[in-house]
Amino acid sequence: MILENIKDPAAIRKLKQKELDLLATEVRKRIVEVSSQNGGHLAPSLGAVEIAISLLHSFDPLKDRIVWDVGHQSYAWKILTGRNERFDTLRRLGGISGFTNRDESPYDAFSTGHSSTSVSAALGIACAKEHLRENNHSVAVIGDGALTGGMSFEALNHAGHLQKDKFLIILNDNSMSISKNVGGLQKYMARMLASKPYNAIKKQVWELSENLPENVRRRFILGAQKIEESMINILVPNIIFEDLGLKYLGPIDGHDIKQLCTMFRRIKRYMVGPVLLHVVTQKGRGYSPAEQDASRFHGVGPFESKTGQTICSGSESWSEVFGNSLCRIARENRKVVAITAAMADGTGLAPFEKEFPQRFYDVGIAEQHAVTFAAGMATKGIKPFVAVYSTFFQRALDQIIHDVALPRLPVVLCIDRAGLVGEDGATHHGAFDISYLNMVPNLQILAPTTSEELDAMLRYAAGYQDGPIAIRYPRGIAVCSGKPLKEFSPGKAKTIHKGKKIALLAAGDTLGLASEIWQKLKDKGHQPWLVNLISLKPLDEELLLEVGGGCQHVFTFESNSVIGGIGSRIAQILAEQACKVVNFGYPDHFVTHGKISELHDLIGFTADKLLADIEARLDG
Repeated sequence: MILENIKDPAAIRKLKQKELDLLATEVRKRIVEVSSQNGGHLAPSLGAVEIAISLLHSFDPLKDRIVWDVGHQSYAWKILTGRNERFDTLRRLGGISGFTNRDESPYDAFSTGHSSTSVSAALGIACAKEHLRENNHSVAVIGDGALTGGMSFEALNHAGHLQKDKFLIILNDNSMSISKNVGGLQKYMARMLASKPYNAIKKQVWELSENLPENVRRRFILGAQKIEESMINILVPNIIFEDLGLKYLGPIDGHDIKQLCTMFRRIKRYMVGPVLLHVVTQKGRGYSPAEQDASRFHGVGPFESKTGQTICSGSESWSEVFGNSLCRIARENRKVVAITAAMADGTGLAPFEKEFPQRFYDVGIAEQHAVTFAAGMATKGIKPFVAVYSTFFQRALDQIIHDVALPRLPVVLCIDRAGLVGEDGATHHGAFDISYLNMVPNLQILAPTTSEELDAMLRYAAGYQDGPIAIRYPRGIAVCSGKPLKEFSPGKAKTIHKGKKIALLAAGDTLGLASEIWQKLKDKGHQPWLVNLISLKPLDEELLLEVGGGCQHVFTFESNSVIGGIGSRIAQILAEQACKVVNFGYPDHFVTHGKISELHDLIGFTADKLLADIEARLDG
């Protein structure tokens, strides 16, 4: 096997064409093998195998810096840059990350996890190289999905303005048909524009024009550019990149290693200024189940590698509860619409999209736009529900404050994956949403502990018109109490057990943890309060003051950073009480990747470890 002999990227540059093609097959097999055990972003990485191989064959990755957008297409890159032997540990505690990570390997030029950052980062690297007088390339690999993010266009515009040499953007387009868009004319045009003769002639024409009078030279250059642009326009639909100041090449077949390497070689030798190479790939390439259902295999849990069948518990996830509840509400309320940012399946909105296609909006990877778009709809009496993962909502904080909360618009923010999410790690944990939303005026924050509570909160939000509401819920299987909740009242907590001297106050999904500790304390002879906060903003201050006045110790629990979380707000409210308030949540550092249970144990967020802490404080 060729892969077994690849210990570092330098070995790839010595391989012949047939060996490179065979290597691609072996790498795909390795990706499927490990992803079936560990889960991960399978389809995106399968589609980018040839790109990774061609980049490593054509560039020196320690000198020519390669930035992968999001990083979920980079499994082949990881395997071929010295991490094949550890690839079995992908996304496991203590193992390698599911995204590129500067702390993990010197071959990872930039730490990633969120979308649409690659062009900005690679352009920054290109400018830094110029300051340092380094004569190497800077390359950004960005998918067509990431290109829907506004930040990428800000970077493209800046790149066109700066006109840096040795700056290459690879647009990995996996939503188009290769047979339709990659034909002979496009291939010929791409090769011609990147050829030595064409660029030499173009340079000579430009130099000759310098002898013309300025007003004539300006018209001459403009005319020549128009002719060139017209030629490209006939063959290529993506002239917008040329208008931004980038030299556009393609589209070409992103699975043809020979063609990719030829284009990279010509770009390196002959082209000046920023270049955008458009490559077309197939998501899930080489693995039939992923080719047939690329959406399901975009990010997948463990599955049977032979059949592609995923392992499923059969119970409703929190996302499914949300999606199904919103469908029921929408049947009764025609003003309800659903908005998401390229995550219809992940947020549970696929059934809504199918049943209400005219009331469903996927704005692409553009969370900022999603929130302000919802605000605009709300000004006309429409009721928008915006479903986004917690980690991605933080990208739209300005819009939440300025465009939604300040004018008190009734937008509902449905915060999926709140808390630790497991194997995707630090870039994807929803560890900060309470902290960054808690400071925003006019905004309610709700945290259900059961599927019935989530349903009731959504129904309440659908009828609320006096401002925005945020509802946060975790990843995983929802807790079902079997007791329908007909009404929901904001600002009211639920006392599950009334007690003495000790109080345990839980927010959202930490109620299970607090309940377990409550039982252990009770078994040891204590009589603690147990309170389900439910409404995090506004808080039930009346109940809190009652608890604080009658207890010596108050312990709060939340699946959020302990800094700036709901516990800190409770401590402020009870500051004049005699009780001691201790907050339990996530530590002041980024939590790594691994199973959620492993991560909780790692940070001490388990019943036994917290109980030991509590007992030490009670005895102190």
